Amino acid sequence: MIRVGGNGLLREFVEKNHVKFAESAKDWKDAIRMSCETLEADGTVEENYKEEIIACVEKYGPYIVIAPNIAMPHSQEGAHGVHKTEIAFMKLQKPVSFEPGNPEMDAQLFFTLASCNPDQHLDNMSRLSEMLCNEQVVEELAKAETMPDLLKIQEQYLD
Repeated sequence: MIRVGGNGLLREFVEKNHVKFAESAKDWKDAIRMSCETLEADGTVEENYKEEIIACVEKYGPYIVIAPNIAMPHSQEGAHGVHKTEIAFMKLQKPVSFEPGNPEMDAQLFFTLASCNPDQHLDNMSRLSEMLCNEQVVEELAKAETMPDLLKIQEQYLD
């Protein structure tokens, strides 16, 4: 078992209530909107942020799919309405396709980024990429169904 020392990202998601579990989304746009809900709920981002992400994906293609099954929704441009630098986690039971016919571009695990502090954002990105490099963590996240499941993954693989 590979452990990543001191990466409390999953615990932070749970403590900040930046976690959403859902059965499915009707399409990738719906998935992006859903992935922003917990960030909107606590004022991290305003409602327009999700539409900015969708506009960027329409303009640049599915750049937010960073690996098979993993999407990292964020805005490419200077996003308006971002008040805090945070990450939210969403898991869909049924993946959505960002490019029909290409299963490499399906996503089930969403890590939605909001940034207004570049240093904190880089730290978040570094911690997220460190966590996602652990294949066991990614496999366990794909099975997770509750916040306690996330805390168990945190304790088992990341603390």
